[in-house]
Amino acid sequence: MFGLFKKKSKLEILQEKYAKLMAESHKLSTTNRSESDKKVAEADLVIKEMEELERLEKN
Repeated sequence: MFGLFKKKSKLEILQEKYAKLMAESHKLSTTNRSESDKKVAEADLVIKEMEELERLEKN
């Protein structure tokens, strides 16, 4: 209840974006393979951004 207005971290935002892209990719995979591949490529960029963010936080 007290975390109701808690601002999400950049990492949490990226994780949600990744999950959304992968869900869209899965849904498109049955109808439009090229669009599905584009979503996977976008998700890959999000993963790389997450890894970079984690690396920066670690140092």
